[in-house]
Amino acid sequence: MKALKDYVTEIPDYPKPGILFRDITTIMSDPEGLKLAIDGLVGMLEGIDFDLVVGSESRGFIFGTPVAYAMGKGFILVRKKGKLPRETISEKYDLEYGSAELEMHKDAIKPGQKVVIIDDLVATGGTTEAIVKMVEKLGGEVVKIGFVMELAGLEGRKKLAKYDVDSLIIYEGA
Repeated sequence: MKALKDYVTEIPDYPKPGILFRDITTIMSDPEGLKLAIDGLVGMLEGIDFDLVVGSESRGFIFGTPVAYAMGKGFILVRKKGKLPRETISEKYDLEYGSAELEMHKDAIKPGQKVVIIDDLVATGGTTEAIVKMVEKLGGEVVKIGFVMELAGLEGRKKLAKYDVDSLIIYEGA
């Protein structure tokens, strides 16, 4: 049986020379790869007491929703600014060149609810840090953060150091 890492396609010199891009879509397109990823994420939550799964657009939806379903929990969407229909809270975060803003419905999380954040990738940690801030603004408690893949060389864990963070695949470089 293949390991989850075996389903990742490595593309050299993308998006620019010298970069080794790790394509996670090949995990999603293979039934066994997708099952390994979802089962791995569910497994990392064994013994964790929580109420909701939160995931950001779009691959956080892909991985977070089946985890929520498998564990009998609700799923909360975090989207780019202007995409949610009801009253929202928002949080800005830095990108490599500029910034972006994420939103969550203002009534998505009740004070005291325990939250797990699921996403495909942690690189610099900025997106997840923005999600954590919104969860905490609403009175939620982040009890676990789970990723399919981590680029450890970009030090995203540093921004998330006070949280329980786990990744199914860890690449030491960028």
